[in-house]
Amino acid sequence: MAYRTLSQDAAHGGPYPANPARRRVLQAGAGLVLGLHLAPLRAAAGPQAGAAQPAAFAPNAFLRIDTRGIVTVYAKHIEMGQGAYTGLATLAAEELDAAWEQVRVEGAPVNTELYKNLALGIQGTGGSTAMANSFEQMRQAGAAARAMLVAAAAERWQVPAGEIDVAQGTVSHAASGRSAGFGELAEAAARQPLPAGIALKSPERYTLIGKQDLRRTDSAEKVRARALYTQDVQLPGMLVAVAAHAPRFGATVRGVEAGQAKAVPGVRAVVQFEGSATRSAGVAVLADNTWAARSGRDLLAIDWDESQAYRGGSDTLLARYRELAGTAGTLAAERGDVQAALASAAQVIEADFEFPYLAHASMEPLNCVVRLGEDECEIWNGEQFQTADQQAVSAYLGLPPERVSIHQLYAGGSFGRRASSSADYLLEAVAIARAARRQGLDAPVKLVWTREDDTRAGYYRPLYLHRARVGLDAQGQVTAWQVRVVGQSIIAGTPFADFMIKDGVDTTSVEGLSDLSYGVPNLRVELHSPSDSRVPVLWFRSVGHTHTAFTAETLIDEAARAGGNDPVAYRRALLAGHPRHLGVLELAARQAGWDQPLASGAAGTRRGRGVAVHESFQSVVAQVVEITVDQAGALKVDRVVCAVDCGIAINPDVVRAQMEGGIGFALSAALHGAITLADGVVEQSNFHDYPALRMNEMPQVQVHIVSSAQPPTGVGEPGVPPLAPALANAIFDAVGTRVRTLPIRTPLRVPA
Repeated sequence: MAYRTLSQDAAHGGPYPANPARRRVLQAGAGLVLGLHLAPLRAAAGPQAGAAQPAAFAPNAFLRIDTRGIVTVYAKHIEMGQGAYTGLATLAAEELDAAWEQVRVEGAPVNTELYKNLALGIQGTGGSTAMANSFEQMRQAGAAARAMLVAAAAERWQVPAGEIDVAQGTVSHAASGRSAGFGELAEAAARQPLPAGIALKSPERYTLIGKQDLRRTDSAEKVRARALYTQDVQLPGMLVAVAAHAPRFGATVRGVEAGQAKAVPGVRAVVQFEGSATRSAGVAVLADNTWAARSGRDLLAIDWDESQAYRGGSDTLLARYRELAGTAGTLAAERGDVQAALASAAQVIEADFEFPYLAHASMEPLNCVVRLGEDECEIWNGEQFQTADQQAVSAYLGLPPERVSIHQLYAGGSFGRRASSSADYLLEAVAIARAARRQGLDAPVKLVWTREDDTRAGYYRPLYLHRARVGLDAQGQVTAWQVRVVGQSIIAGTPFADFMIKDGVDTTSVEGLSDLSYGVPNLRVELHSPSDSRVPVLWFRSVGHTHTAFTAETLIDEAARAGGNDPVAYRRALLAGHPRHLGVLELAARQAGWDQPLASGAAGTRRGRGVAVHESFQSVVAQVVEITVDQAGALKVDRVVCAVDCGIAINPDVVRAQMEGGIGFALSAALHGAITLADGVVEQSNFHDYPALRMNEMPQVQVHIVSSAQPPTGVGEPGVPPLAPALANAIFDAVGTRVRTLPIRTPLRVPA
């Protein structure tokens, strides 16, 4: 497989030339975000200033049209497999009336004023907000460019602008028979004044949004090995760094013997780098290539000072959490009188639920390229959190933020890991580069984490324990709902604490329970957030919903079964007033044939099906899972029927892919995912003991999208939460066993 260097990419007119000017703030135009609207501004130079390229029309910070007619969309959100580049381009091209074949996408540079996520207030991608916050902004960017192209044509042809049509990248005037491509009008359009009060299309006029057959903008590059990931970056004189991280969190380097490492051919230096409260200190080997750096790293003899290191284990943590669950926590949500309702209940369901630490385990392990100058820092990265990372690096180096430039590359997955709340791996790369400079090595540095580093060095979805009590009346209806959640806060101690921790409650720990959609009259949710563990934690795909949905949906199912009620009908009655929930529940049940008996399996097997419905990131997803259990207790997930209401589906194929991918991701965690610690050491290291879902384990998946003209809501994460509880409910249906602990322990116990 051939990879292009940055210089080669520039020679081919690609998005990442060696000239850093091209990747800095788009000098041709800027946009001020007012609410959800874009007010484009203009400046004299083009966005490709200093580069030998065709003259361009850049009406705002998000678009550029060159004289060849190529439309470049500047994406403020990272493309990490979730289809953001395609979605953003679709929105702009829709209002521009561009031909899809002429559209290209580049990652935008770091500039919070221009490229902030309107939902988060910073430049970054997360919370399944990319399409929701960009829906109007990107369409207005396209509409503004279209209006200026029309104005240029009207001026050139001396005809009223109202008589001009635009379609498939061509501007035309039917009465005179004149037409011109975007490229022919680019220079003239650049001289037009900015339009005001642009009307956007109504949904019935869409030609791209909601269409099934749009190819993804990144597919061709990836298939042809032209997509540029951090691992592909090559800079003149660049060295590769592989770091040795402490085996226990919080340990520091007392000393290191590096003689054998330095003897490895290709090794250029061994450096120690400092840590911080959120980032471990360590030792890095710098070499001409990854293999030499890794080989040298593995030969280091490091004396670790573990006097302040964390030495706990998963078992001791869970024991501590059980103790805390027996005491009142910080109130997260309350309605009615739970204690009175529990006291008068005809039946009380009591259960503890256990959820392990989870690693993100993206296919591309962490990496980052850093080039340090005397008064500047340049970074190449699969960049998910531009504002936070720029600020963290600038603070560490003592530089103004604008002196830290970040090139946004493709990322091979993230699931939250590259949106580090502490910029840990970027700061590690910068620290190594600075330590190398102090030894006289003034070279760009590519930090590469191995799979073992990615698995053992943090950060994880926290370990949680839930203690639940649900009261039922004589008819089996829920009268009381009490859940205590115990687990580390992913927000405490981060820059996000001021607005994401409310009255002592990390809202991400209880989301999905504190805002329970079911009409339960008496509810109380409490939270304990112990801070005595030094295990580094971080958000994960679907964040708190990865555990809260499991508790909520398995408890509701258990309540339904306790009263002899059908699980779908029981949910339906409790979801009155929630039309979106009812819509996906009915759609999934109908498509799964819920009203018909489940087909029998082979002789000696048991079959079961379960359902779950959950709202997260303003989208609602219902899933029906069908399984087979053989006589030995082996579990096979046969089919998942998924219904999603995510507002308007900008790219239906992307929505479908995200549901399918989310189901696979969730099933992987439900069947296999567990990071465990013993005496402070992470016991897993690679896919042999932290396995990912295999192809033969992936079920048939059917995705049904609710038709909607409402603004888009989240897609990247909402497919994850319902899977595990629907699977657990299917297991109960098949063998009568309630699942309280994830991952699911197999073989299952099969009744005689």
